[in-house]
Amino acid sequence: MWKEFKKFALKGNVLDMAIGVIIGGAFGAIVSSLVNDIFMPLIGLLFKTNSLNEKFILLKGVEGMDNAAIKAMTAAEATEAGANIMTYGKFISVIINFILIALVLFFVVKGINKLKDLTKKEEEEAPKPRLCPYCKQEIAADATRCPHCTSELPAVEE
Repeated sequence: MWKEFKKFALKGNVLDMAIGVIIGGAFGAIVSSLVNDIFMPLIGLLFKTNSLNEKFILLKGVEGMDNAAIKAMTAAEATEAGANIMTYGKFISVIINFILIALVLFFVVKGINKLKDLTKKEEEEAPKPRLCPYCKQEIAADATRCPHCTSELPAVEE
């Protein structure tokens, strides 16, 4: 059983997948930092707030409390006070995070496809084998007769 597990665990696909998951986690942390530390403060300027995550809409206030006082609180304080709120800042943050990850992955896949196309072009540039027009067998490029069917071949144009 141990041999089978070792054989499975050391297969190329399993190791590649494990490396992909680890790199994906690190990449997610980088994108989250980019969103939270770079983009969210800039978007916060548009909404006139230091932290977009603290933006909320008051749905239902607390009895005996002024709604203006609740709106002056942070989202956590308003929730703790018993107000029913809808925080939209975190949602905007998650959407931006998703768009950035999708954009970066698009460019990564596009780059990989471009590399694949370069290798395909090199393969395509290799001369195609000459075929006999009669028996369709492969023949030498400079042959005047087909070695398979012995037909006389038309002259090769260069």
